[in-house]
Amino acid sequence: MGSSVVIRIICLVVGYCFGLIETGVIYGKAKGVDIRKYGSGNTGTTNALRVLGAKAGLIVLLGDFLKSFLPCFVVTLIFKHMDVYCDIYQLFVLYAGLGAVLGHNFPFYLGFKGGKGVATTAGTIVGLLEGWIILILLILFVAVVALTRYVSLGSILLMIELTILYIIFAFKGWLCFGAAVSPFVHEAMIESIILIIIFASICIIRHRENIKRLLKHEERKLSFHKKGELK
Repeated sequence: MGSSVVIRIICLVVGYCFGLIETGVIYGKAKGVDIRKYGSGNTGTTNALRVLGAKAGLIVLLGDFLKSFLPCFVVTLIFKHMDVYCDIYQLFVLYAGLGAVLGHNFPFYLGFKGGKGVATTAGTIVGLLEGWIILILLILFVAVVALTRYVSLGSILLMIELTILYIIFAFKGWLCFGAAVSPFVHEAMIESIILIIIFASICIIRHRENIKRLLKHEERKLSFHKKGELK
């Protein structure tokens, strides 16, 4: 359907515009700090936590989560109950979420240097999947971070688990594509799997330096500081 192509583009563009709201940069400037000049230089939650403290980390986490969740939620409201698109609405949700991640990771007005997209991807996950699937993903992430104190390792494993579970659930018919009785719906399901792989690939690639440090046992562990560490 030609109209579905237009919808994909609109969802991607709208998501990207939401993703451009760099919570870390905004909060940092409100505190007189350019977060990009400290720590890892990223604009995301982990760097905000390390540079500006736990309160900043929580606020940035919430902001980066919502800028993906909100467009995904709206897309769900619009298309989930439409007869034409009810079997493939999750595909449109993924495009909105992907746009938000791209906007967060590659904001044009910051020289395409943003965050790593973990919290923003989480917003997409919550806006996309059923609660019990979200719980499985959350348990793994929290367990890995709690045991190792490596946020990067938890994030990487989360993306891998998300990809595996999504593929299994899609083919088991546990997602909206369970009614894949037409080539159109089946193709949409395959396309959604490709998008999930793109999500995971972007996140893992953005963590490539963390992976190198993990292999060398040089990765910084998560720690909480009331006022952060400006260094």
